[in-house]
Parts: sequence; C-alpha cells; structure tokens
Amino acid sequence: MKTVAQLLKLKAQHNQQVHTIAPHQMVLEALMKMAEKNVGALPVVKDGVVVGVISERDYARKLVLKGRSSVGTPVSDIMSSPVITVDSHQTVEGCMGIMTDSHLRHLPVVENGQLLGLLSIGDLVKEAIAEQADLIRQLEQYIRGE
Repeated sequence: MKTVAQLLKLKAQHNQQVHTIAPHQMVLEALMKMAEKNVGALPVVKDGVVVGVISERDYARKLVLKGRSSVGTPVSDIMSSPVITVDSHQTVEGCMGIMTDSHLRHLPVVENGQLLGLLSIGDLVKEAIAEQADLIRQLEQYIRGE
C-alpha cells in the first residue's frame, strides 16, 4: 500500500493546493469557497494550526436543519473539532481505517504542524481500487507464466 506522501504526489496538480478557511469567517464564505473550488470540505486554520474541518455535511446537519443562517454564523460554530489528522507516513489502508472508524469523509494531512493536504474518502477508494487492479493483473500474468 502507498503512503499518504505518495498519494499526495499522485493527485492532479490542481487538486494539490489545500484551500482553507479561518474559524472567524462566516459559513456563507466557506460555502462560496467550497463551491468555487469544487470541494466538499475545508480545513479550518487558526494561526497556522488546523483546528477543525467544515464540510457540506456540517452545514446541512448543524446549520440548515437547525434553522440557522449561514450569513451570521461563524465557521467555528459548526466545524468538526477536535480534528483528526494523519501524517505523510500513514498508509492508504490506515487512513481508510481511521475514516471508517471515525465516520469521516475528509482527513487533513499534517506534518510537523504544517498542513500538507486534505484526503477525501474518494481519493483513498480510488487508490485502493487501482492497487487491487494492479495485483489482479500481476496474478494473471503469474498464472499465464509471463
């Protein structure tokens, strides 16, 4: 299995930039940024430290269903916190386990306090499928004696 560092390098160039938001910014700003960047979540960063994650799920469950306004609500009120992070040495399999056990769809990658990237469950599933397909191909070649 690949490590998180290897997976981050494989992500398309436009997907390697990590878009963040500050906890004092309004939820509407977070939604606009997620829509503009075509992402489902943003790490919430304060003084260079990841303090939470705001996702479309947070918006739906913690704001819309409670009748609150995205205009006057700061991100800090609905973000998921404390945030679970991984470092670049973690394996794809390990990340999938963390995300499954913690019911997460997004996982910030932090190394020495520095935010390196954000992995989605889609990133991990895509890599797991690619690795399984490669293993199947290798086994088929072995069976055929190639």
